[in-house]
Amino acid sequence: MSAETDGQVPAAEQHSRRSGPLVAVTRWLENLGETAFAYLLLTPVFLLLGSIALYPLLRTFELSLYANVLGAGEPEFVGFQNYVEMFTGARNADFPGSTTFLPATETSSSFPFIHVDGWLRSALIVTLLFTVVSVFFETIIGFGQALVLDQEFRGRRWVRAAIIIPWAIPIVIQGMIFYLMFHPSTGFLTPYLSSIGLVAGTNTLNDPWSALLIVTVADIWKTSAFMALLILAGLQSIDRSLYDVAKVAGATKWQQFKMITFPLVLPAVGIAILFRTIDAMRIYGLIDSVSSCTVVPSLSCMVVETFNTARGLSSAVAFVTAAIIGLLVTIVIIQQVREGI
Repeated sequence: MSAETDGQVPAAEQHSRRSGPLVAVTRWLENLGETAFAYLLLTPVFLLLGSIALYPLLRTFELSLYANVLGAGEPEFVGFQNYVEMFTGARNADFPGSTTFLPATETSSSFPFIHVDGWLRSALIVTLLFTVVSVFFETIIGFGQALVLDQEFRGRRWVRAAIIIPWAIPIVIQGMIFYLMFHPSTGFLTPYLSSIGLVAGTNTLNDPWSALLIVTVADIWKTSAFMALLILAGLQSIDRSLYDVAKVAGATKWQQFKMITFPLVLPAVGIAILFRTIDAMRIYGLIDSVSSCTVVPSLSCMVVETFNTARGLSSAVAFVTAAIIGLLVTIVIIQQVREGI
């Protein structure tokens, strides 16, 4: 009687089941560590992001090496000439109005001992200034809103919905709201703010300092809710029993915030700051709807305004913007890794 007739599996078939390619892959997966297995699961995401984000970035860098104009025939390869001329100011004439990439050397200002006119014409300086100021105040305001929404009180759901409303408003509508609020003929806030010297009394939306301030306030008003939602998610992930132990130990509210709330919510705050910094560096729509790119220049404005006249220069500005964002993201990630966040 053969092995098949008495219910036994032949030795050759048993060996094939133990040594096939599928078995080898399964054993390899079982021997992987947790970190390696996690990276393996993320591999499809990395490939997708690489095809969506990395290829356009490399294509932008390739275009920045040419001095081509749309409809001007075969592009001319110029290497890094676009970057050199952009940083030295030789291509400032290609930017709209009197805007520049770096601050202009000839400046004049009505502010005592401070020459800001040349700085407010620089797309790089305006973008960095807007990013730092807006993200700072959005973090402070969003943190305060999150602390309030984390408490138990009647009508908390309605308050959460009300806070989200500014964030849900489209950028164009938001820009028109602030445009009408500060328009010379219809604006009602200009007289009050101009009386204390915050904005120009006339031609407010065409004054660089006034327009930048208005755009910054508009962005803070809109995206503070976004920061509040991210920070609130971090607050609600904190174990509530820690506060009970702190109360039993006699800790005050400030001590609870200092020793429990702030350290444990810090990772969420870091992620929120990272997201908002990336978004603020790409500011364009709000500027275009409130004022104009010639009054409040930004890096994204320069990319859009120069695309139809100098595609190579536009690509160079876009690549520099992406490089700055990448540098900021890398710094934040390294800082979080060092702190064990």
